[in-house]
Amino acid sequence: MVWRLFGLTVAWVGMGYTTSSECYHRVTMLKLDAAHYPYPSRRSAVYANRGMVATSQPLAAQAGLAVLQAGGNAIDAAIATAAALTVVEPTANGIGSDAFALVWHGGKLHGLNASGPSPRSLSLTDTSAMGLASMPKYGPLPVTVPGAPAAWAALASRFGRLPLTTSMARAVELARDGFPVSPIVAFAWQQATRLFQSELKAPYFKPWFDTFAPERAPQAGELWRSPSHADTLQDIAQTGASSFYRGALAEKIVACVQGAGGYLQGYDLADYQVDWCQPISVNYRGFDVWEIPPNGHGLVALLALNILKGFDFQERDTLLTHHRQIEAIKLAFADGLAHIAEPAHMRVSVADLLSDAYADQRRALIGAQAALPTPGEPPRGGTVYLSTADGDGNMVSFIQSNYMGFGSGLVVPGTGIALQNRGNNFSLDSAHPNCLAPGKRPYHTIIPGFLTKNGAAVGPFGVMGGFMQPQGHVQVVMNTVDFGLNPQASLDAPRWEWESGRRVNIERATPEHLFHGLAALGHEVAWSGNRIGFGRGQIIWRNAQGVLCGGTEPRTDGAIAAW
Repeated sequence: MVWRLFGLTVAWVGMGYTTSSECYHRVTMLKLDAAHYPYPSRRSAVYANRGMVATSQPLAAQAGLAVLQAGGNAIDAAIATAAALTVVEPTANGIGSDAFALVWHGGKLHGLNASGPSPRSLSLTDTSAMGLASMPKYGPLPVTVPGAPAAWAALASRFGRLPLTTSMARAVELARDGFPVSPIVAFAWQQATRLFQSELKAPYFKPWFDTFAPERAPQAGELWRSPSHADTLQDIAQTGASSFYRGALAEKIVACVQGAGGYLQGYDLADYQVDWCQPISVNYRGFDVWEIPPNGHGLVALLALNILKGFDFQERDTLLTHHRQIEAIKLAFADGLAHIAEPAHMRVSVADLLSDAYADQRRALIGAQAALPTPGEPPRGGTVYLSTADGDGNMVSFIQSNYMGFGSGLVVPGTGIALQNRGNNFSLDSAHPNCLAPGKRPYHTIIPGFLTKNGAAVGPFGVMGGFMQPQGHVQVVMNTVDFGLNPQASLDAPRWEWESGRRVNIERATPEHLFHGLAALGHEVAWSGNRIGFGRGQIIWRNAQGVLCGGTEPRTDGAIAAW
């Protein structure tokens, strides 16, 4: 506490008083651990009526709110927040990311798939000649065309009120002037740096270290600046992203990938177009749950919910509830990993997979013991998610991601552009629908969610985190619809994550009787202290009076900015 007393600035420090200069000195000497929280904490749901932004980093949420207050709508706010997140949370997304969105505008839900395809010059013949059995995680081969800048431009053009130069201005400012790194971002940054120091030895990875860890990864509270990132964002804003796909930035991207031995060509970028798509849904107890169709794996969440709607759930924290949820998600992933691909390559229709008859068949497989379906080993990912809403009824569910944190490890020199590695999700099995092919989009893990009832918007929701995402969607929807939890409580609730086979990770806050009960049913359960491994979610619901109610993720630096 600081105040003026007899013309002298005085502060309360500990059990005594000190002048402002001494107070400053003593405060700077404090050693505070931004990752240490020894006591239980809780947040309240946030209410507002003129606008709301919920995301994983406070400065990004504030960037979105500022755009709302400047006359922008929920779409402009989503762009502002997404652009800011490339700066303040580079550990999970960047300018070289993909993006998906569900946009409620004009009383209708619109879907945007801004995921990018593989290079047209890359085929199975090339990977076979290299002796590859699977797509690599890092380097030039898994780099696909980034879709995020095109998503920002397309959203602004179709639904926005403001030019990109206005909505992206705060992101440019954060990159140029700097920002204090938040705790979870710092943690992820340090982890990634240690991993890359051991894994990325080729000379073409040097720009990543020059850009993101010139000496070391930043600590929580340290200022981070990236002037080259600012210049790139400014260029994208001024050219409506055309420079990124057909101009000077495109030339630098192609030179970077080809210099590392990759296959990306100028025409891959120049020909890229976002896909405005029809969202898919299932009705779950009177609510329509919406996802983006394949190549995204929101279908997995819908498959699981379609199975689960045939059961009656009375209480959340029971053994039967958890067992059925886990078994349903296992069955859903077994189907998703077998069938999801670029739509033209799928051999089973989405409608057939989501039919009630098929759900009945799959539900019948859930017995009293943990079963062993046969999906692959789901890896973990790195993603940011945001929800926005305005006072006019517009709402956006938006997600963008590098994949696996910083992505491929390739950074375009002098631009701040970290290139994603979504091509890692391609199969190299020629018989699989998700097999690598020239100009094809891979199986994609990022999924925005949206809830409606009787044709009216309830609101956007999402839980980011690679293959945790459909599992998080299922748990959040059930927390809301079956168990009546408000948005914050829905996100606060302990989560589980199915890994593969019978293996299930469970958060420490889960009641112990559930841990032992699931083990007795044959689940191979393990306690996990990796909080960010259980996904990071955001929710905004709108009630009949138009009042917004939001929740933000306690497992990350989550924040809600409301008006």
